[in-house]
Amino acid sequence: MTNATLFLPGFHLATLRRRPRSAARRLAEEKARIRQHSISELGDCFGHFIPTKTLENGPDGAFSRRRLFSKENTFWAFFSQVLDADGGCQEVVRKVQALAATRSMPVPSASTSAYCQARRKLDPVELEKILAHTADELQQQGRSRWWKDRRVVVVDGTGVSMPDTHANQQDWPQPNSQKPGCGFPQARICACFCLQTGALLSYRMGHHKSAELPLLRQQWDSFSSGDIFLGDKGFCSYYDVWQFNKRGVDSVITLARRTPVVAASAVAVLGPDDLLIQWPKPVWNKALSYSKEEWQALPEHLDLRQIKVTIDVPGMRSKSYYLITTLTDSTRYGAAELADLYRQRWDVELFFRDIKTTMGMDVLRCRTPALVKKEVLMYFIAYNAVRRLIVDAANAVESPPCRISFKASIQALRQWEPQLHQRATDASERRRLLESLRTAIGARQVTARPGRREPRCLKRRPKPFALLTAPRHQMIEVPHRGRYRANVA
Repeated sequence: MTNATLFLPGFHLATLRRRPRSAARRLAEEKARIRQHSISELGDCFGHFIPTKTLENGPDGAFSRRRLFSKENTFWAFFSQVLDADGGCQEVVRKVQALAATRSMPVPSASTSAYCQARRKLDPVELEKILAHTADELQQQGRSRWWKDRRVVVVDGTGVSMPDTHANQQDWPQPNSQKPGCGFPQARICACFCLQTGALLSYRMGHHKSAELPLLRQQWDSFSSGDIFLGDKGFCSYYDVWQFNKRGVDSVITLARRTPVVAASAVAVLGPDDLLIQWPKPVWNKALSYSKEEWQALPEHLDLRQIKVTIDVPGMRSKSYYLITTLTDSTRYGAAELADLYRQRWDVELFFRDIKTTMGMDVLRCRTPALVKKEVLMYFIAYNAVRRLIVDAANAVESPPCRISFKASIQALRQWEPQLHQRATDASERRRLLESLRTAIGARQVTARPGRREPRCLKRRPKPFALLTAPRHQMIEVPHRGRYRANVA
C-alpha cells in the first residue's frame, strides 16, 4: 500500500488513531475555556463559600447570551468593586481591561455602560440566597466558639446615606431639618450578627425615621431555638422578650423605660445586686408598637432576672446599669459572666465600623433604589466572605476571630488578588497562594486593650469651606471675599 492511500480527503491519520476523549476530559476542557474568559479568580479565595451554581447563566432571560459581563463576571466585578479602595465603576472596568490584555483577549471599551447595565440584571433574590448561604457556612465554621454551646446573636442599627436623586428621596427621604437640595437621602439598617464569628445573619432596611424594634421583628426567622439575643436598651420591650421566649430564644438586654426593682419587691435574691423579678404586663395605649389583639395575648407577667452592673473603669459615661435577662439559672449563668457577655455587645459597633468605614458603605454610590439595595447586599456578602477568611486564619493560629484585624485582612486580599490572576495557573499554585494569604491574615492580630478610652475628638482641622445652605445651582460666590450667598435673582 502506498503512502497516498493512507490519507483520505478531509481526514488526518493521527486523528483517526487518537483515542476518543472521555466525557470528564471534555468537561475539564470546557471549564478551562470558560475560565480563560472569566474574571472570577477572586472566588478561589472562598471555595464553596459562594455557591457557584447560583452564578451560572440561565437558558433564557437575563444573562442568557454569552457576553463578557456574564452573571458570574458581573457578580465578581461587583464584589471586587465594594472591596476596592476606590470603589468606582471605572476602577472595575479598568481591571477587566488589564485582565483581558494579560490573556491576549480583545480589550473591552473603557465605558462603564455595559457593566452598569449588567449590574441592573442581577436578581436581588439570588443575592439574598447567597448572603444566607455565607451566613450558614460561617456558622458551621464558628460553632466551636459559641458561648456555653449557645449562639449569641447581637443586634443593632446604623444609618447610611446615598446620592441625592429623586428616586432615592422617594424611598429614603432626607430629614425635615435639611433644605431640599442641601441634604442626602438617609436609610436605617438593623442587622443581626453572630457575636463569636462576626457573621452578618440578616438585615432589614428602612428610612431614617424607622425604629430598630420594628425592623428587628422582621428578622425573627433568623433566630433558632437555643439562641441568645443580645441588645442594648433600645430593644428593651415586654412584647419582644415574650416573643423571643416563645421561640426558645433567651434575651440579655439593658433596662429602659422601667424603674429597677428593689430587693424588697423581688421574688428572690440570687446574689449581690442579682434579683429574680416579675415584670407586669404593660397598660394598653395607642402608642404601643403592636396591636391591641397582640397586647391581649400577652401573659400577665414575665419571670426575669435583674442584675446591677457597676462600672469602675475611669472615663466611662455610665457608672452603673441594669441587665434584664431570661437566663434565670444563676448556677449555670453567673452574674459576672452575663456582665462580661454584655460588654462584648460593643463588638457589634466594630462590625458596623468594618462595613461602613473600612469597606466604605457609609456613603453609597448607586442612584436608584433597586441598585442601592443590591449594593448593600454586595457589601454584606463581601463582608461575610472576609469574615470567612478571618475565621479560617483564627482557627489556624488558635486565636479568637475578634483579634484578627479586619482592615489588614482586606488589605491582604486586595494585594493577593492580582497574584491569583497572574500566577495561579494550576490548582497546586492556587492552593499555595491561598494558604499564604491565610497565614498573612492570621499573623496580623490586634492587641487586646480592655478598658481603653480615647476622647472622640478630631485633631486635624477640616478645610474652612462654607456650608451648602441652598441648592448648588442657586449658589454664587461673592467676589474677593470667598463667601457664598444664594442667587435669588
